[in-house]
Amino acid sequence: MHIGLVIAKLVTVGLGLLITYQAYRGYRTYNSEPMLYVAVGFLFISVGAVIEGVLFDVVGLSIFLSGTIQTTIVAVGMLVILYSLYGRIPQSSSNKKQP
Repeated sequence: MHIGLVIAKLVTVGLGLLITYQAYRGYRTYNSEPMLYVAVGFLFISVGAVIEGVLFDVVGLSIFLSGTIQTTIVAVGMLVILYSLYGRIPQSSSNKKQP
């Protein structure tokens, strides 16, 4: 086990979870649906940051399968964040233009 790599992965997950928490707080505070998607996306990315090593070392999957699962999880997280940027955002009645 490489202690430096484990520390780097823990820092990465910690930062990802902090971003997830802050985005969720933004969702709760401002009732902003896109922030909820940002939180979910970063949660996927944070899990994806460490899942490859866990699947390979602990579960015993091949490095190819572990990497494929990790890449898929990170890609899903990025797609969710992309949706938060470009997805359909409902407008409140106060933001609509008056005729």
